[in-house]
Parts: sequence; structure tokens; C-alpha cells
Amino acid sequence: IEFDYCSVHSAWALQESGFKSIMVNSNPETVSTDFDTSDRLYFEALDEESLRDILENEAGQVLPEDSINKAPPSIVQFGGQTAINLSQPLSHLGMPLLGSSADTIDLASDRRRFESFASQLGIPQPPGAGVTSIDEALDIAKLIGYPVLVRPSYVLGGRAMEIVHDTSELIRYVKLAMELDTRHPILIDKYLEGKEVEVDAIADGETVFIPGIMEHIERAGVHSGDSMAVYPGVNLTEQEVETLVDYAIRIGLGLKISGLMNIQFVIMPGNTSQGSSVYVLEVNPRASRTIPFISKVTGVPMVNVATKVMLGKSLKEQGYTGGLWEKQKLVGIKAPVFSMSKLLGVDTYLGPEMKSTGEVMGIDYTFGAALAKALLAAGLALLPQGSMLISIADRDKPEALPIIRKLASTGYKLYATEGTAAMIEAAGLPVKIITKKLGEGHPNVIDVIKQGIVNGVVNTVTGGRAPLQDGFQIRRAAAEKRIPCFTSLDTVRAAVEALVNGSPTYSAQPLPDYRRKRAV
Repeated sequence: IEFDYCSVHSAWALQESGFKSIMVNSNPETVSTDFDTSDRLYFEALDEESLRDILENEAGQVLPEDSINKAPPSIVQFGGQTAINLSQPLSHLGMPLLGSSADTIDLASDRRRFESFASQLGIPQPPGAGVTSIDEALDIAKLIGYPVLVRPSYVLGGRAMEIVHDTSELIRYVKLAMELDTRHPILIDKYLEGKEVEVDAIADGETVFIPGIMEHIERAGVHSGDSMAVYPGVNLTEQEVETLVDYAIRIGLGLKISGLMNIQFVIMPGNTSQGSSVYVLEVNPRASRTIPFISKVTGVPMVNVATKVMLGKSLKEQGYTGGLWEKQKLVGIKAPVFSMSKLLGVDTYLGPEMKSTGEVMGIDYTFGAALAKALLAAGLALLPQGSMLISIADRDKPEALPIIRKLASTGYKLYATEGTAAMIEAAGLPVKIITKKLGEGHPNVIDVIKQGIVNGVVNTVTGGRAPLQDGFQIRRAAAEKRIPCFTSLDTVRAAVEALVNGSPTYSAQPLPDYRRKRAV
């Protein structure tokens, strides 16, 4: 739906500028395929063959190979990764593109090229490399150390991305990835578990404009589409913000971006003698899923502005200067929405591969009120009184204990699997032990979920691609019962904080009303 938003607003911007818009989309359940959104609509797949047929039809001729012709220029940066992957075929045909060039898109997407580019700019990236064989993969992993983040090149939604913890997992992953794609390298990075920050920006070749910076509630390792994000960031220092803005401007100008770009950063804390370190995780020279959110919360019509930049109207001509825009007096929180109860057999744990099917936004004047709205809309709000089933991986137990203490202080009843219950009892908190093994007595973990004994679940995975079967059963039962299931400690921490702070006083108002009050 986020790319549908972008496509619609781009079509409207083209019409405002006196141009006819042609939409290509095979999904009838979208606004972009409404009869009055664009001037012409093709219900066709976003692939090279379909696009060539469409352009030939619009040009009224068979397109010659490798030559400029009368076909209209194409905009590929508003349709997600599927659309932007068409930049190379269009370029090979000699077809005109509006926005960032095919070479710019390839430079941002090709690991080896982007590594060299970032190095020339002096912008750090997590240690890693692109590999084309198992031996290369093992050498890189040995050099940078486990855990590592592995992923294919040119993917959408973090598809086939994993956090790998040992050699056997890495060999299995590389074998499978090489069977699926022999053309592009496999990307291996050191997994950095720091603060993840996201920047959406508009560039016109001379100026880079940043409407706002978003901080993820979940740390790096959870796909950005599945993360909760806060605007403005609540845990960013002035130095970190300055570094983020500096890197974004240098990247936008260096890549010669025309239109939108999205940059994901991770910030690793420093010791007492030095500040934090900011690393660039990836740069996407296209619209991201956060464009609707940041546009609404800041009031900047990013797609409209970016489309007009592609048509030749500079940012300055549109009234925008370079750098970071003034911070708004609102707090916006984006939360993902999942359809797990309808997707049988899908594991619900949060990781580097995207699983959400939509998102909601909570907006208010304070962080607490915005968070309460976002959690409520996403179905993650905890009841004022209730009970929680808790099953925590060993590596997460030290971090989980303060959260569990805070949850218990609200009067919540605690149910836990054997190992987690031992930790809770050792901390002096009351807990009822529930067996995890489904064939070894009752009530077991599935019983307490299906019978409504608990109204929330916290379950972190043990590591690796395939979580243990009992953990999968816990998460699936929670999804099918439609109760909150938290697989990231960062998310449950936010939910418990909202519970402890109580229900803030807030009201739901139209967005323009917030802006009028803010302006006063």
C-alpha cells in the first residue's frame, strides 16, 4: 500500500505539471488502478516484456534495439524494488528514464561498486563483502567474525535475508542462494546490533533535502518494514544527527540522485573516551515504505516534490533548502500490521526478512500518547490487567529480566516455560511453570493460549534460520488466537512502558487540526 500511495501522488503531481500519466499495475485492489487516478492504465505485470509492449504501443512503433525513440519516459522509483529493477532493461533499450539514472541505481545496488564509492567518501560501512563461492564466504566470515548478516543482491523486503551464527548455517545458506541466483554476489556483513536509524531524502543534483530522521524502536536485525519507528528520534545526540545529515548529503550528491532516496544507518555506542560510530547499512535510490509516514508527520509532500524535481523543477524553486528540515512539534510512531492469523504455517518472529502486510501511525504531541495510539491500532496494546506467557532464549534472559520485573509490578500474572520460569523465580517473582513439550502433560504452552488463560506472549527465538518446533507452535497459536505476540525485546519493552505509564490523555483528531494547533 505504501508504493500505491507513492504511485498515486506521483500521477497527481504529473497532472498538476501539465503532463499525462500512464500507470502500469496488475493489482486491482489499489488506488493507483482506479479509473480516475491516471490518464491511462495498463493492467500488466511489472516485467521487461510487458513494459516493452506498453512502450511500443505508446510510441506507435516497434522499438529498435539500443536507441532513443518516441516512447514516453518512465519513472521507476515509486513502485518498490520490482519497479526499480526495470531500470537496467530500459537503459539497455535506450529508453529515457526520469529521476536517478540506471547507473546511479546500479551503483547503489551493486555491493562492490558501492563499497568503493562509500570508501572514497570516507563513510563507514559494516565490515563485509560480496562473495560468489562457499570458500569466499567462509573466509569473509572468519575475518569479520560471527554473527553475520547474509542476503542476496537486488532483493525486495529483505527476502532470503538471514542472521547466521556459525559455519554450518553459512554453508547451507550459500549453497541455496547460489542455486537460486548465479548472476549476482551474495552479500555478507558483520551483524551490528545497534540503534537503527532511517532517513528519507529528496535530491536534485545540487541540493539534498531531509524532511526528518526516524529512529527504530527495534535494534538492527529486524527488517525496517517490520520495525516500529519514531519521528523525531528520541535517543539521538546532536553529534549523531549532524553525522547522519552529513552522510546523507554526501551520498545524495555523490550518487547524483534525482528524486527520492532512502538510507538505513546503524549507530554503535562508543566507550567513555569516544563518541558513537555511524555506519551506512544500505542506500535505496527509490521510494521506501516510510514515505507516507514521514510525509504525513512532517507535512512535506515528498512524492509531489520528488516528481517535480524529476521534471526539472529544483528544490529551491519549490521552496526547500538543503539539509535537515526543522523538527516538528509532533511525535509520530509507525507500527507494522501483520496478517499472521490468515497466513497459516508462517512463523511470526521478527527478523531481517519482512513479514508485515501494512502499517499504522500514532500521532500526538507527546511520545506516550503517540505510542499508545500506535500500539492500539496495531493490535499490540496490553490490557491494564492480564497475564503473559513468557519463553525467552538463553542469550536474551539478562536483558529480559528488567522488562519482566516491570511487567510484574503492574499486577500481571506470569506464566513461563521451564528455563524462563527458573530465571523469574530466582529473581523473587511469582510465576507459574508451563511445560513447553506438547506431549508431556497439561496445561502446556498451547493450552494456556488457546484456552484464553494468557492474553499476551513473549517468545524470542533461539537463533538460526529454523527456530525450535515448540517455539514455532507458541507463536502460531498466539497468531491464530489473535493476541499480542512479541518476538523482539525492544517491542515488548515499549509496550510495557506504555502499560506502566498508564493510559495517557489523548484524543483522535484530523491531521490538519494537529497542524493548525502546532502552528499556533
